[in-house]
Amino acid sequence: QVKFVESGGGLVQPGESLRLSCTCSPHIWSIAGMAWYRQVPGKERELVASITRDGTVNYVDSVKGRFTITKHAFANEGNLQMDSLKPEDTAVYYCNGQERVWAWGQGTQVTVST
Repeated sequence: QVKFVESGGGLVQPGESLRLSCTCSPHIWSIAGMAWYRQVPGKERELVASITRDGTVNYVDSVKGRFTITKHAFANEGNLQMDSLKPEDTAVYYCNGQERVWAWGQGTQVTVST
């Protein structure tokens, strides 16, 4: 069974930054890549950013140039640096695999509001 633990969310004002962290046990990212997803109540979960097994990075258009996904090469940790946050980024953020997903963790709430 794979377990994901997300942290780093919070309440920020528009334009500010947050850095989300994720730990994964056991380490599956070397076989399935890593991805960050987000979900707003009443909407489908959305893929926000991903790193494939070979290191290719992709972002949804709405966060390109503002978010940066990274993962440690030899550790089960990864991050999502979120800059220039907007109110529409408000959501619960989750990490999981990129090629396939396992059971979801609890996520971390990000709220961008004045």
